[in-house]
Amino acid sequence: MAAIDAMMADMKYKGQILARTNKLESGIMGAGIIGFAIGLAFALILVVPVILMGGV
Repeated sequence: MAAIDAMMADMKYKGQILARTNKLESGIMGAGIIGFAIGLAFALILVVPVILMGGV
């Protein structure tokens, strides 16, 4: 019985690790799109005045 309990505990632990990793990756992917959009907008705000002033 002890061997089965140890295996079940190991399986439960691995399942928790997989679930935690999946949640982390989902959070990163969700925030990545917003971060990319903010970065793109910020870059355009910095570049457009230089282009309009003829600095290219």
